[in-house]
Amino acid sequence: MLLENKVVENLFRNEYGKIIALLVNRFGTNHIEIIEDAVQDALIKAMQIWGYKNIPDNPTAWLLRVSGNLLVDKLRRDKRVVFDDEYVSTKDSFTPNELDLKNTISDSQLRMIFACCHPSLSPEYQIILSLKLIGGFGNKEIAKALLKKEDTVAKSFTRAKKKFKETISTLDIPIEMGLQSRLKVVLKVIYLLFSEGYAASIGTSIIKKDICLEAIRLALLLTENTYCNKPDTNALIALMCFHTSRFEARVDDNLELVDLEHQDRNKYDQGLINQGLLHLQNADGEEVQPSNYHLQAAVSYHHCIAKTFAETNWEQILYIYNLQLQRQYSPIVELNRIIPVFKVFGSKKAMIELKKYEEGSHFIENSLYYAIKAELLIDLPETDACILALEKAIKLTKNELEKNHFKKKLERLSA
Repeated sequence: MLLENKVVENLFRNEYGKIIALLVNRFGTNHIEIIEDAVQDALIKAMQIWGYKNIPDNPTAWLLRVSGNLLVDKLRRDKRVVFDDEYVSTKDSFTPNELDLKNTISDSQLRMIFACCHPSLSPEYQIILSLKLIGGFGNKEIAKALLKKEDTVAKSFTRAKKKFKETISTLDIPIEMGLQSRLKVVLKVIYLLFSEGYAASIGTSIIKKDICLEAIRLALLLTENTYCNKPDTNALIALMCFHTSRFEARVDDNLELVDLEHQDRNKYDQGLINQGLLHLQNADGEEVQPSNYHLQAAVSYHHCIAKTFAETNWEQILYIYNLQLQRQYSPIVELNRIIPVFKVFGSKKAMIELKKYEEGSHFIENSLYYAIKAELLIDLPETDACILALEKAIKLTKNELEKNHFKKKLERLSA
């Protein structure tokens, strides 16, 4: 039963947004809540049935068919839509191409993202709608991504859906400048999808590679359109390629987290690094103003090309972080900057910077903050304070793999 539930969980992550997008594209945005319920009910039904029967050869097609039939039944009962019997028959509800979930789904997803990023909606509504409907994100994940409270996210999603239904009737893709005007938010959505896959905020794995690969695929589809194949798009693809190239080194054979210092760099995917470099070159140009995607990609590239942890160009990485903060303040960037400060100037200087962050108005008390604090304290050395910091990190993280990583550090200190 556990295996089947795991399969359903993976399918939920991989296919939830695709099925939602296809059903909304077919039945309209005014049925968005019923569509969500139908997809979730299909997933529950899958967990109930697949525990006692073999998983179908094409489980995604099964979910799509069941979701569609549940949706049609609900619409019929509520007398919201009148269908011909032939239209709603189980066999013919969806075409073979739709059930195959290849070309049609890709287009439906992009239509859905661009629809969610309609200019009549606020940027916050656009992002929350996209992450909920396309990424299948929970309120906790979105709250972490947007640095907001869970109840705030829940209320915003309710309001955003209401506005979405009132404003948008079909998932028509805008043309030319309309595409370009929505591109900034679309890229941010893809970036947040990737970020959750790269460092999962909850669950039993630190990496959800399937989500990351889906984000890369969506971004690559954008490069096929003249109005979306822009420097920022290529910079984001470069960033995702560089990050993805290090996947195999981030978890060892025992499925335990490996920090950057102890990763086996022979496991880095050179092909992805080269692909990332190609897109970074495509993102360059005399008149191009480097975006945060450019700068983050540059940081990741330096980590990728360092033959050893000791050979990492921390001075250049610190310079890039300083540029990011000059362009646009971010508490996460300020916090991550502490590590290159530590590597360049030592733990005392880094602790001063950490204190400034702690006393600032943008301070976020999360597991990352305490993990970084523990690294500095162990170098000072202040073992007792380091133990307290690790205990805080363990308490605050919602990811089991990360929690176990902190616990092992704690055990070594306490031994």
